[in-house]
Amino acid sequence: MTQETTPVGDKRRWFALAIVMTAAFMDLVDVTIVNIAIPSIQQNAGATESQIQWITAGYALAFAAGLITGGRLGDIHGRKRLFLIGIGGFTIASALCGFAANPEMLVASRILQGGMAALMVPQVLSIVHATFPAHERGKVFGLFGAVVGLGAVSGPLLGALLTEWNLFGLEWRPIFLINLPVGIAGLILGSRYITESKAAKAPKLDLVGVALVTLGLLMLLYPLTRGRELGWPLWGYLSMAGALVVLAALVAFEKRKTVRDGSPLVELSLFKVKSFAAGIAVQTVFGVGLGIFFLVWTLYMQMGLGWSPLKAGLTGVPFSLAVSTAAGLSVQKLVPRFGRKVLQSGALVLGLGVLLYMWESERYGLGIAPWQMALPLVVMGVGMGLIVAPLTDAILSEVPREHAGSASGLINTVQQMGNALGLGLVSVVFFGVLDDRLGAGTAVGPAFVDAFQHALGWVAAVMGVIFLLMFALPRRPAQHVEGASEPEQVGDADETREPVAVA
Repeated sequence: MTQETTPVGDKRRWFALAIVMTAAFMDLVDVTIVNIAIPSIQQNAGATESQIQWITAGYALAFAAGLITGGRLGDIHGRKRLFLIGIGGFTIASALCGFAANPEMLVASRILQGGMAALMVPQVLSIVHATFPAHERGKVFGLFGAVVGLGAVSGPLLGALLTEWNLFGLEWRPIFLINLPVGIAGLILGSRYITESKAAKAPKLDLVGVALVTLGLLMLLYPLTRGRELGWPLWGYLSMAGALVVLAALVAFEKRKTVRDGSPLVELSLFKVKSFAAGIAVQTVFGVGLGIFFLVWTLYMQMGLGWSPLKAGLTGVPFSLAVSTAAGLSVQKLVPRFGRKVLQSGALVLGLGVLLYMWESERYGLGIAPWQMALPLVVMGVGMGLIVAPLTDAILSEVPREHAGSASGLINTVQQMGNALGLGLVSVVFFGVLDDRLGAGTAVGPAFVDAFQHALGWVAAVMGVIFLLMFALPRRPAQHVEGASEPEQVGDADETREPVAVA
């Protein structure tokens, strides 16, 4: 599988693990830390609503488009090399974000940051597979789960504190600049302690597939984010319709490429597996719901209710803790006993939490307190935890082992694409309602409350769709799906992107 591996007794592998886990943590925090600072960026940088969407959606889109490509480049050119390029580029992009002179530069820098993350993140568990023997990987994956939970909890709090403290009068900029010392340390230590490895038979890079995926998504997302601001011009509708043509061309091209050289970007034969096709739909729709909720939730608390970033960040702690706790229980205790019903229960519980949040938001209005939000947030967190941890195994359980790597990469990609699409839809389900309310003379606070409740209605509907789609998942996922103990049969490093889907 690899050209070179670290000897089992070599203590350097634990230094290597700490370095790549820190990089994964940096990426996870960077996603959540930005959301809490969005209102500050809008106020202090003068960003428009569509630019605010692109600060988050641009990162998600670049990350999604580059995940599979980044993994395959690591297979071809060396995982250590691509990791170092990725973390170095991520650090430079973070500096550009922190010193952005205007919103346009910030958007461009965030897109670059997402692209660099797509080079860095796929190498994390590729390096783990190449460095650690099979009997140690269970412990390593447990540590990765802890990192994911810590990132979910600490990101909003860290973003709130850095924004609130206004270090050196830099306002929101430290949320990006904090990556600089971490990234530089990772670059120096990674070059010393990480062992290089490559796939023995790396697949060829499908550049045409990457181009078609990226073009199709841009043609869909750009009109969604700019359409309301520009008055929904005709070209926007034509672009969104054209996106479907581009994606159809992608399918046709991938079929031909599969026959020609067997190295397509998307392994279309996977969609013949009922549970995989349904699971991909679940993952995409779930990403849409999350993309809508987290951005709208931040805007509601800070710009609608007038809360400080710190108050908003602390309000989210019960949600993060509930997600982490429920995720651990679902994998270890519930799914082995109840199977698919756990995931479906998660969709219903999350939907119930959203409806409860809507009710409390309407009942208490602008006077709602953080402790009153705690109950719906805990319910939502439990529902999300029941879904996110076991979903990947459920999707992969009926996929042939030789395609598990490609399938894992595709799962992560569509989750990020769904997230980007959800962020694009915010202009329709939130900002559109907000404009209507403000245009009708409604005060800013109540207008935000109404728009928030409308967006939550969409999120609840998404959970209903997910519940129905889950009937196509297997009743009881197979236990071997992770494939950590036999990576050689799974397709080298592609399988190592699985935990990103959980994150």
